[in-house]
Amino acid sequence: MKKKNTDNLQQEMMNAPDLNQFLSRNQESFVNASVSELLNQLFERKNISKAALAKQAGMSEIYLHQIFAGRRKPSRNRLLCLCFGLEASVEETQELLKLCGMAQLYPKLKRDAIIYYGLLHGLKLFEINDKLFDEDEEILF
Repeated sequence: MKKKNTDNLQQEMMNAPDLNQFLSRNQESFVNASVSELLNQLFERKNISKAALAKQAGMSEIYLHQIFAGRRKPSRNRLLCLCFGLEASVEETQELLKLCGMAQLYPKLKRDAIIYYGLLHGLKLFEINDKLFDEDEEILF
């Protein structure tokens, strides 16, 4: 069975008289990938070593390997650090956040706007942390 898009799922959900029936009919449409699987998919599309990624993401190689092995689940901030380290696009970052069940970047929030801008313009993580600090916003790490 083909996966349904979000609009189709929402429409079907509104018309479904029974939640259990809806859930069983749509099992193949739900996202089942773990954070580590999603990160590995993104990592494989980039030309970077895990050692370089750890350095660019501001984390230890041990912690990075634990995330990629599925032994640790990163916070939203750490996931954003990884996106900067992977030089992910805004679209890749937003998709990763969404699929991991985390809030996407919302440009109406000053902190998120700074992070969004950094991704959009290819800024490095330390540059974004400096700007967040200067603007009295929580840094990423």
